[in-house]
Amino acid sequence: MIDLRLLREDPDRVRASQRARGEDVDIVDSLLAADELRRSSSVRFDALRGEQKQLGKQIPKATGDEKTALLQRAGELSAAVKAADAERDEAAARAQELLLGIGNLVHPDVPVGGEDDFTVRETLGTIRDFAAEGFEPKDHLELGQGLGAIDTERGAKVSGSRFYYLTGIGALLELALVNAAVAQATEAGFTPMITPALVKPRAMEGTGFLGQAAADVYHLEKDDYYLVGTSEVPLAAYHMEEILDADALPRRYAGFSPCFRREAGSYGKDTRGIFRVHQFDKVEMFCFVDPAEAEGELERLLAWEKQWLTSLELPFQVIDVASGDLGASASRKYDCEAWIPTQGKYRELTSASNCNEFQARRLQVRMREKGGAVRPLATLNGTLCAIPRTIVALLENHQQADGSVRVPQVLRPYLGGREVLEPVGR
Repeated sequence: MIDLRLLREDPDRVRASQRARGEDVDIVDSLLAADELRRSSSVRFDALRGEQKQLGKQIPKATGDEKTALLQRAGELSAAVKAADAERDEAAARAQELLLGIGNLVHPDVPVGGEDDFTVRETLGTIRDFAAEGFEPKDHLELGQGLGAIDTERGAKVSGSRFYYLTGIGALLELALVNAAVAQATEAGFTPMITPALVKPRAMEGTGFLGQAAADVYHLEKDDYYLVGTSEVPLAAYHMEEILDADALPRRYAGFSPCFRREAGSYGKDTRGIFRVHQFDKVEMFCFVDPAEAEGELERLLAWEKQWLTSLELPFQVIDVASGDLGASASRKYDCEAWIPTQGKYRELTSASNCNEFQARRLQVRMREKGGAVRPLATLNGTLCAIPRTIVALLENHQQADGSVRVPQVLRPYLGGREVLEPVGR
């Protein structure tokens, strides 16, 4: 959540951020009013409680009419204190509710607009000219079926649309990607983590996924657990309600987990193959850092993502995501989009987000500075490898005319030295 002091001191900045996100601007004034009522009701409660305590000291010493009057006043105060306490609690709850409804402050350099208003930072790699090579590229599903790697028909039979099986070399390819990604992350100093897929509401809300993203989250109502859409959630909550020494920062974790997404609002989009699915595995980078280091850490996360995609020999572009397409927790986000030949466009494979102190305030993750002062730290997250989309990009970009697929050098040690994936039955 944002800092309430910042809201009081510079509400126009918060209004501008809400406007850039395309979110409710009036909530700022509603929160200011609720915060003022919370503070004034708290002052009133404290004053009445103080008078009540003083009266409690006077009554035993009083006699006669004076004692009668004091007892009458005590009764009045008791009722007033209860009413003030209820008013204070109600005002605090309302202020907290509104505060949770405000997204992180958008970084001033973020392009303003909707999904298509991003700016391209750079383009890397070379797009293949399949026409010059003399053949029409197949899409990932046709290639995957030919390799005996992807089975969407049985996935739909067993679980419904947007589910799939990775079979044979497809399963081995996922494991190769996971191992190669974790190896890169470990070499960069990340601690590998296998994280829970089920979390309590506190963890989900604390990371900002029960606001605008709530419709995309699976909730197990009987047990009041949420299925995570990314290991960002359990990684962010790993140090929930803890104080970390500044000297121990940064702390960097690479989490591997299944991810579950309802894909609300995506009806009719990317229905073929495994590009947009309800369940997939992912390796996610997550960092706890001093807020002064947050912008530099975002650039480092992006560099690690670029290193990964370059090692996979994929052509891709890096975009600065527009304000209206940011998640509630992110102040800035960079996406790496790989070229998908049969779609004729770049599609998102990884993202890196700077959440500043937003998630840490919600989850009460703080840092103790050298002088002993305690304050919220900053959190950042970055996709290293989302498995299905990476497989899509690999199959399509490295396919050969005979339906085989060339294996990038970085994956060969994890695939028994294979240089090429051959169609089944060959």
